[in-house]
Amino acid sequence: MSEEPLDLAAHLAAVSTSATGAVATFTGQVRDHSPDAAGPVVRLEYSAHPDAAQALAQIAAEVVAAHDDVRVAVSHRTGVLDVGDVAILACAASSHRDLAFTVCRELVEQVKARLPVWKKQVLDDGSHTWVGSA
Repeated sequence: MSEEPLDLAAHLAAVSTSATGAVATFTGQVRDHSPDAAGPVVRLEYSAHPDAAQALAQIAAEVVAAHDDVRVAVSHRTGVLDVGDVAILACAASSHRDLAFTVCRELVEQVKARLPVWKKQVLDDGSHTWVGSA
């Protein structure tokens, strides 16, 4: 969990070793629209439960425990994010690409389903909607 911009290079360094043959990454960016919004989105405001960082670490540990030969790094932003800002960054490394892709997707899906983070979508007319991530 971070209020600061997420650093792809740091995530790559955290998962890469001399045995790494593949690193799959996912970068989730703030977009200017949402299917549940009644107009253009101009920013998101993420808030998190006080235990969110611990929950994120637990999710990552569970994903790693379910697979051999894999390393992961994942972070989620909090605070105010403008269109184009990175909201979530996930990396999964393995000696082979298939496992790296599989684990990266699993990690992101678990974070989206379980992380206690909520987003306020602010629209161009000043109105807003709340969306719960978990």
